[in-house]
Amino acid sequence: MKIQIINGPNLNLLGKREPGIYGSSSFEEYLPKLKELFPKVQIDYFQSNVEGELINKMQEVGFEYDGIVLNAGAYTHTSVALQDCIRSLKAPVVEVHISNVHQREEFRHHSFISAACVGVICGFGLNSYRLAIEGLINND
Repeated sequence: MKIQIINGPNLNLLGKREPGIYGSSSFEEYLPKLKELFPKVQIDYFQSNVEGELINKMQEVGFEYDGIVLNAGAYTHTSVALQDCIRSLKAPVVEVHISNVHQREEFRHHSFISAACVGVICGFGLNSYRLAIEGLINND
């Protein structure tokens, strides 16, 4: 099984950016733990602050991989282009957020990508990624 994790804008600053919301670990520190939890799954990671690069990566892997875990960051709340891309893929996509977006600013309560995803996980910190992978593994 192959799963691609894709992180959007500002998630390269995990561990530095607002640790009260996003925690004090970088994703690069967390990724080996994920790989250890799922030794039979090939887990690849990509991060970009550029919307078009996120789309390019999803199109690159979306017909070959078994699933995509997508934290689109702020693009979640603005991007019809990401929704269109997700709808075009063969691989199921799970939308992930580290924080509970529904406890935050009003503009974060709406997601343009949720309707195109197989599931949404938010509010469990970096463990949201683990839960998303478990969902993809067990998705029938």
